[in-house]
Amino acid sequence: MSKVTVVGAGNVGATCANVLVTQGIADEVVLIDIKEGLSEGKAMDIMQTANILNLDTRLTGVTNDYEKTAGSDVVVITSGIPRKPGMTREELIGVNAGIVKSVTDNVLKYSPNAIIVCVSNPMDTMTYLIHKTSGLPKNRIIGMGGALDSARFKYFLSVALGANPNEIEGIVIGGHGDTTMIPLVRYAAYRGIPASTLMPAEQLEKVAADTMVGGATLTKLLGTSAWYAPGAAAAQVVGAVIGDQKKLISCSALLEGEYGEKDLCIGVPCILGKNGIEKIVEFDLNEEEKELFRKSAEAVHKTNSALSC
Repeated sequence: MSKVTVVGAGNVGATCANVLVTQGIADEVVLIDIKEGLSEGKAMDIMQTANILNLDTRLTGVTNDYEKTAGSDVVVITSGIPRKPGMTREELIGVNAGIVKSVTDNVLKYSPNAIIVCVSNPMDTMTYLIHKTSGLPKNRIIGMGGALDSARFKYFLSVALGANPNEIEGIVIGGHGDTTMIPLVRYAAYRGIPASTLMPAEQLEKVAADTMVGGATLTKLLGTSAWYAPGAAAAQVVGAVIGDQKKLISCSALLEGEYGEKDLCIGVPCILGKNGIEKIVEFDLNEEEKELFRKSAEAVHKTNSALSC
């Protein structure tokens, strides 16, 4: 029996729980929030689709009762305030750091063996905070950002090529930020055919640029952070762990020399399985990509310096 807890019943957390349930990723899902009735209401709403959609996963909503999360295999942390138009992810650090630390302490009290998936922004820095304050081994802490950024990259590629998104290959590394993420255009492909041979260079550059501001674009349109793709990306990461899928997914991982960086959580290609991050895959970056990664790492280090841990 597999059990997943999603902390935070806002748009992203509720979407993650919905995907976990509708795709049957876990046997049991607990949705928890500090706001009275919110998680219970959303869980009830989702579960009222069970007969319609032929669902077997059990979803429970609870208010601030972490004892109900006991024995979770994976915990997804979405807690914190969302971005508003004009806000950077980094501007959220003061408020969200305290929330994420408190949540981490509470979930580990009842699920000491859980793998933690961090969604809260600024995501790389919150993932780093969990490493610094939890004492967990590095493989058990995963930042979701790269999975979302890569999905957005593949979406924009599919639109530009007029192709099925499921037949597109693309990966984004670096920090989960509008100026720090690095869509690896050199590795982008359509059924193995390099995207660079299928579209003009300037069109491919626009795809990369659109990817980098993908979150900000949606925040401007919606008036708040996006939630469907972020929630689904978090569920994808959970599925790779619960199902021991050995999938290569870009995630924020603690580096200890990989890609020339140390003491830093940042997006890199990872193999995900039952043990969490089972391997960090080092792509053969060219000099331009290495320089972009160095600058991205420098920016994330700077954001991390605002932490008090």
